[in-house]
Amino acid sequence: MNADWMRDERPRLAAERILDVAAQLYVENGITAVGMADVARAAGCSRATLYRYFDSKQALQLAFVHREARRIGALVAEEVSGTADPKDVIVDAMLAAIRLVRADPALAAWFQLGDSGLAAQLAHSSAVIESLGTAFLGQAGFSGEETSRKARWIVRIIVSLLTVPGIDDTDERTMLEQFVAPTLAAHDAGERDARSI
Repeated sequence: MNADWMRDERPRLAAERILDVAAQLYVENGITAVGMADVARAAGCSRATLYRYFDSKQALQLAFVHREARRIGALVAEEVSGTADPKDVIVDAMLAAIRLVRADPALAAWFQLGDSGLAAQLAHSSAVIESLGTAFLGQAGFSGEETSRKARWIVRIIVSLLTVPGIDDTDERTMLEQFVAPTLAAHDAGERDARSI
Protein backbone atom coordinates (compact mmCIF):
# COMPACT_ATOMS: atom_id res chain seq x y z
CA MET A 1 0.00 0.00 0.00
CA ASN A 2 1.21 3.49 -0.81
CA ALA A 3 2.58 5.21 2.30
CA ASP A 4 1.02 8.50 1.18
CA TRP A 5 -2.54 7.19 1.44
CA MET A 6 -3.18 9.24 4.56
CA ARG A 7 -1.92 12.43 2.92
CA ASP A 8 -4.18 11.74 -0.07
CA GLU A 9 -7.12 11.11 2.26
CA ARG A 10 -6.58 14.17 4.48
CA PRO A 11 -8.23 16.76 2.21
CA ARG A 12 -11.40 14.67 1.93
CA LEU A 13 -11.46 14.03 5.68
CA ALA A 14 -10.86 17.71 6.40
CA ALA A 15 -13.69 18.73 4.05
CA GLU A 16 -16.01 16.18 5.69
CA ARG A 17 -15.09 17.51 9.15
CA ILE A 18 -15.83 21.07 8.01
CA LEU A 19 -19.21 19.98 6.62
CA ASP A 20 -20.01 18.20 9.91
CA VAL A 21 -19.18 21.37 11.84
CA ALA A 22 -21.29 23.46 9.46
CA ALA A 23 -24.20 21.05 9.95
CA GLN A 24 -24.08 21.55 13.71
CA LEU A 25 -23.94 25.32 13.30
CA TYR A 26 -26.89 25.23 10.89
CA VAL A 27 -28.95 23.48 13.57
CA GLU A 28 -27.88 25.86 16.32
CA ASN A 29 -28.07 29.17 14.43
CA GLY A 30 -30.03 28.72 11.20
CA ILE A 31 -28.57 28.44 7.73
CA THR A 32 -28.30 32.07 6.70
CA ALA A 33 -26.85 33.16 10.05
CA VAL A 34 -23.80 30.90 9.73
CA GLY A 35 -20.79 32.67 8.24
CA MET A 36 -17.46 31.36 7.11
CA ALA A 37 -15.73 32.84 10.20
CA ASP A 38 -18.17 30.90 12.42
CA VAL A 39 -17.40 27.64 10.62
CA ALA A 40 -13.62 28.22 10.74
CA ARG A 41 -13.75 29.00 14.46
CA ALA A 42 -15.90 25.97 15.28
CA ALA A 43 -13.77 23.69 13.08
CA GLY A 44 -10.60 24.92 14.75
CA CYS A 45 -8.99 26.16 11.57
CA SER A 46 -8.15 29.50 10.04
CA ARG A 47 -10.43 31.19 7.54
CA ALA A 48 -7.66 30.77 4.96
CA THR A 49 -7.73 27.01 5.51
CA LEU A 50 -11.51 26.95 5.25
CA TYR A 51 -11.39 28.90 1.98
CA ARG A 52 -8.93 26.36 0.55
CA TYR A 53 -11.70 23.76 0.82
CA PHE A 54 -14.73 25.95 0.11
CA ASP A 55 -14.21 29.21 -1.76
CA SER A 56 -17.41 30.83 -0.52
CA LYS A 57 -20.31 30.47 1.87
CA GLN A 58 -22.46 29.34 -1.06
CA ALA A 59 -19.88 26.69 -2.05
CA LEU A 60 -19.91 25.36 1.52
CA GLN A 61 -23.71 25.27 1.57
CA LEU A 62 -23.87 23.56 -1.81
CA ALA A 63 -21.28 20.95 -0.78
CA PHE A 64 -23.32 20.22 2.35
CA VAL A 65 -26.56 19.93 0.39
CA HIS A 66 -24.96 17.64 -2.21
CA ARG A 67 -23.42 15.39 0.44
CA GLU A 68 -26.71 15.05 2.27
CA ALA A 69 -28.75 14.63 -0.94
CA ARG A 70 -26.53 11.69 -1.96
CA ARG A 71 -26.91 10.14 1.51
CA ILE A 72 -30.70 10.59 1.54
CA GLY A 73 -30.90 9.37 -2.07
CA ALA A 74 -29.11 6.13 -1.18
CA LEU A 75 -31.40 5.53 1.79
CA VAL A 76 -34.51 6.21 -0.28
CA ALA A 77 -33.33 3.95 -3.11
CA GLU A 78 -32.78 1.14 -0.62
CA GLU A 79 -36.17 1.72 0.96
CA VAL A 80 -38.12 1.52 -2.32
CA SER A 81 -36.01 -1.18 -3.99
CA GLY A 82 -38.63 -3.88 -3.45
CA THR A 83 -41.56 -1.81 -4.68
CA ALA A 84 -42.90 -2.94 -8.07
CA ASP A 85 -45.68 -0.52 -9.00
CA PRO A 86 -44.20 2.64 -10.59
CA LYS A 87 -46.75 4.91 -8.92
CA ASP A 88 -45.92 3.40 -5.53
CA VAL A 89 -42.19 3.86 -6.15
CA ILE A 90 -42.69 7.57 -6.77
CA VAL A 91 -45.01 8.12 -3.80
CA ASP A 92 -42.94 5.99 -1.43
CA ALA A 93 -39.67 7.60 -2.56
CA MET A 94 -41.02 11.11 -2.11
CA LEU A 95 -42.47 10.33 1.31
CA ALA A 96 -39.26 8.61 2.40
CA ALA A 97 -37.20 11.62 1.36
CA ILE A 98 -39.53 13.95 3.24
CA ARG A 99 -39.47 11.75 6.35
CA LEU A 100 -35.66 11.43 6.33
CA VAL A 101 -35.15 15.17 5.94
CA ARG A 102 -37.60 15.96 8.74
CA ALA A 103 -35.90 13.42 11.04
CA ASP A 104 -32.46 15.00 10.63
CA PRO A 105 -32.11 18.32 12.50
CA ALA A 106 -29.30 19.49 10.19
CA LEU A 107 -31.56 18.99 7.16
CA ALA A 108 -34.80 20.14 8.79
CA ALA A 109 -33.05 23.45 9.59
CA TRP A 110 -33.01 24.25 5.86
CA PHE A 111 -36.81 24.35 5.80
CA GLN A 112 -37.39 26.65 8.77
CA LEU A 113 -38.94 30.05 8.30
CA GLY A 114 -36.28 32.36 6.90
CA ASP A 115 -34.05 29.61 5.48
CA SER A 116 -36.50 27.79 3.21
CA GLY A 117 -35.95 30.18 0.30
CA LEU A 118 -32.26 29.31 0.24
CA ALA A 119 -33.12 25.60 0.43
CA ALA A 120 -35.51 25.94 -2.48
CA GLN A 121 -32.95 27.87 -4.53
CA LEU A 122 -30.25 25.23 -3.96
CA ALA A 123 -32.64 22.34 -4.56
CA HIS A 124 -33.85 23.77 -7.84
CA SER A 125 -30.42 24.66 -9.17
CA SER A 126 -28.58 21.51 -8.10
CA ALA A 127 -27.63 19.04 -10.81
CA VAL A 128 -26.99 16.45 -8.08
CA ILE A 129 -30.52 16.70 -6.71
CA GLU A 130 -32.01 16.66 -10.21
CA SER A 131 -30.01 13.54 -11.09
CA LEU A 132 -31.28 11.77 -7.96
CA GLY A 133 -34.85 12.62 -8.98
CA THR A 134 -34.16 11.34 -12.49
CA ALA A 135 -32.74 8.11 -11.04
CA PHE A 136 -35.90 7.52 -9.00
CA LEU A 137 -38.04 8.10 -12.05
CA GLY A 138 -35.91 5.59 -13.95
CA GLN A 139 -36.21 3.09 -11.10
CA ALA A 140 -39.99 3.53 -11.32
CA GLY A 141 -39.90 2.84 -15.06
CA PHE A 142 -40.48 6.42 -16.17
CA SER A 143 -38.42 7.57 -19.12
CA GLY A 144 -38.52 9.91 -22.06
CA GLU A 145 -37.44 13.35 -23.06
CA GLU A 146 -39.23 15.04 -20.17
CA THR A 147 -37.65 12.94 -17.41
CA SER A 148 -35.38 15.76 -16.30
CA ARG A 149 -38.30 18.20 -16.13
CA LYS A 150 -40.36 15.64 -14.19
CA ALA A 151 -37.47 15.21 -11.74
CA ARG A 152 -37.32 18.97 -11.15
CA TRP A 153 -41.09 19.00 -10.58
CA ILE A 154 -40.81 16.20 -8.02
CA VAL A 155 -38.07 18.13 -6.20
CA ARG A 156 -40.33 21.20 -6.13
CA ILE A 157 -43.15 19.15 -4.59
CA ILE A 158 -40.83 17.68 -1.96
CA VAL A 159 -39.49 21.15 -1.10
CA SER A 160 -43.06 22.43 -0.94
CA LEU A 161 -44.14 19.72 1.49
CA LEU A 162 -41.05 20.27 3.62
CA THR A 163 -41.75 24.00 3.72
CA VAL A 164 -45.54 23.84 4.03
CA PRO A 165 -46.44 20.37 5.33
CA GLY A 166 -49.75 18.66 4.81
CA ILE A 167 -52.16 18.14 7.68
CA ASP A 168 -50.45 14.86 8.55
CA ASP A 169 -48.61 11.94 6.90
CA THR A 170 -51.85 10.49 5.55
CA ASP A 171 -52.79 13.80 3.96
CA GLU A 172 -49.40 14.06 2.26
CA ARG A 173 -49.60 10.47 0.99
CA THR A 174 -53.11 11.06 -0.33
CA MET A 175 -52.06 14.22 -2.17
CA LEU A 176 -49.15 12.42 -3.82
CA GLU A 177 -51.28 9.39 -4.72
CA GLN A 178 -54.15 11.48 -6.09
CA PHE A 179 -52.30 14.21 -7.93
CA VAL A 180 -48.61 13.49 -8.51
CA ALA A 181 -48.35 9.79 -9.32
CA PRO A 182 -51.31 9.72 -11.76
CA THR A 183 -50.08 12.85 -13.52
CA LEU A 184 -46.60 11.38 -13.99
CA ALA A 185 -47.99 8.03 -15.12
CA ALA A 186 -50.42 9.62 -17.60
CA HIS A 187 -47.74 11.91 -19.01
CA ASP A 188 -45.25 9.03 -19.33
CA ALA A 189 -47.85 6.86 -21.11
CA GLY A 190 -48.55 9.72 -23.51
CA GLU A 191 -44.84 10.06 -24.30
CA ARG A 192 -44.55 6.30 -24.95
CA ASP A 193 -47.58 6.42 -27.26
CA ALA A 194 -46.15 9.39 -29.17
CA ARG A 195 -42.81 7.59 -29.63
CA SER A 196 -44.49 4.47 -30.96
CA ILE A 197 -46.25 6.34 -33.78
